[in-house]
Amino acid sequence: MVQSVVALAAEGLKGTSSWWEKLNHSPLWQDRIFHILSGLYAAVAAVALIQLVRIQMRVPEYGWTTQKVFHFLNFLVNGVRSVVFLLRRNLQKVHPEILQHIVLDIPTLAFFTTYALLVLFWAEIYYQVCFICTLPQFAVLTWQ
Repeated sequence: MVQSVVALAAEGLKGTSSWWEKLNHSPLWQDRIFHILSGLYAAVAAVALIQLVRIQMRVPEYGWTTQKVFHFLNFLVNGVRSVVFLLRRNLQKVHPEILQHIVLDIPTLAFFTTYALLVLFWAEIYYQVCFICTLPQFAVLTWQ
């Protein structure tokens, strides 16, 4: 009884996966999806660049702050990913294959660097807060 129910369910699901097989093997749909992803990554890169320019225009005297570096790295990561998705078919034809792997891994490494910078920034803030809290107590104790 249970096997017949499972077999009936499996038979019913065969027709539903055919639409996915059509999309999965359609170069037109693949190109559309990758172009949409490219556009979305380009939009995020543009927002990061706009933020970087806004911060630079507002306070140019501070140089490269952690916030500016974070936005620059976000622009770099998302810009490169946008180009990778846009030129996906051309990148698949790159030889030697090691160059293809390098180009595809650069956004991942830059993404890791971006968020490692963010973690270090918060660690620095935490360290400064802890140090500021103990400094007055230390001064009072040493003067007596």
